[in-house]
Amino acid sequence: MNPPQIEQDALAAVAGSFGAATVPQDGPPLEGRLSLEQVERLVAEGALETVLCVTPDLWGRLVGKRLTPQTFLKTALGGEGLHASLYLFVVDMEMEPRPGYAMTGWDDGFRDCRLVPDLATLRAVPWLPRTAVVLCDPCDEQTGEPVAVAPRNLLKRQLARWAARETALKCATELEFYVFADEPRAAWERRYRELTPLSYYRADYHILQSTKDDWLMGRLRRAMDAAGIEIEFSKAEWGLGQQEVNLRYTDALEMADRHVLYKNGVKEMAALAGHAVSFMAKPAIDEVGSSCHVHASLWSADGAAPRFEADAGGAPGELLGRFIAGQAAFGRELAVLFAPNVNSYKRFQPDQFAGTNLAWGHDNRTCGLRVVGEGPALRLEHRIPGADANPYLAIAAIAAAGLAGVEQALPLPAEQRGNAAGCAAELRVPTTLREATDLFAGSEVARAAFGEEAFAHLVNFFRQELAAFDHETVTDWELVRYFERV
Repeated sequence: MNPPQIEQDALAAVAGSFGAATVPQDGPPLEGRLSLEQVERLVAEGALETVLCVTPDLWGRLVGKRLTPQTFLKTALGGEGLHASLYLFVVDMEMEPRPGYAMTGWDDGFRDCRLVPDLATLRAVPWLPRTAVVLCDPCDEQTGEPVAVAPRNLLKRQLARWAARETALKCATELEFYVFADEPRAAWERRYRELTPLSYYRADYHILQSTKDDWLMGRLRRAMDAAGIEIEFSKAEWGLGQQEVNLRYTDALEMADRHVLYKNGVKEMAALAGHAVSFMAKPAIDEVGSSCHVHASLWSADGAAPRFEADAGGAPGELLGRFIAGQAAFGRELAVLFAPNVNSYKRFQPDQFAGTNLAWGHDNRTCGLRVVGEGPALRLEHRIPGADANPYLAIAAIAAAGLAGVEQALPLPAEQRGNAAGCAAELRVPTTLREATDLFAGSEVARAAFGEEAFAHLVNFFRQELAAFDHETVTDWELVRYFERV
């Protein structure tokens, strides 16, 4: 039996329970948030066999370990603790360590950190048999201090700055992705060329197409709701095989947590069904890109009272106006947190609904900053991030820019009416990873918001990705263009 067949058989074994309860058939379904008492009871009943202890890396991927529930209770939550190498925060997409990081490296043997479970995130994984997941915060083994560049910790720092002003940030994300009929390994072996999308004609909003896709998308919605990740709706998108799913708004950290769990879950469930999925910002140059619009609003510290207001004429009130002004003033230098890799910038095409500017307008989809809703639903829709963005970094950037606008009492720029494609150059997003990284490296707002250690780490992270593309690869485009004809 060759490795691909082994992998397919293993997936098939798990897929047998796809969409079913993760407990014995004669027991209650394992769903939603879990308390320690529930975990202990489920272990005693034989209904829980695996606890995933995970943390998001800088790419937004979930990394970590699979534990038996007994080990989770005794070790991860005990004095010994759960440990992982800081190597996870200094590697590239291929898991190769990159140079230039102060955190750890070959000189200190890639030292460990402690993964501290955040029990508020403990929940069932309904699409995997007898499985639960908990998000963990990396901390220094000696001091117990949070690892500054870990995405959850980085976002927590920005939310704490808002909390000091007795204000909370709430968010919702709209996540787009492509689904292909091809099996994931087969797609890999074909180098993701000539894949077959689920749809074969443009079907944006079409109920017929979403009915065809609902055998998968319906399962996704139900599984996520069962995991305590509330889905508002899904729809067929404009691209062939493209889908959009909206997550319901909640506290900013919880939103980022739900986002990464959802994104990972989509990949897992699609793989179990034998389909490849892509969250690339621009998987094909002749197809529309995939976005991650972030809806943001400010609330009282207890999350009960909305803080964004509009005047009698509908113009943004002072707090919303300054929040928008911060996005407009500092969005270019923070753009790399919305568009984190070389491919991200291929999405910024004119007349394709991608946010290509930092102009703002009421219900204007040509603006990167779109004001929508009214009353408690009044919010800013930030249209710059792509589906490839790390949600913790993207939301942290929005939080930091908004706070800078408030602290500096920046005036609200003039509203963009009509097509924003021709807006002022200072409002246009960077067009390459190099431009965005250079702007970020010179950003005093980013340095102050994230702290020197995390800031320097992030600068190197993006520069290493750029170096890999510039000097460590030959693309298919280059071969076709130059192989014979130069």
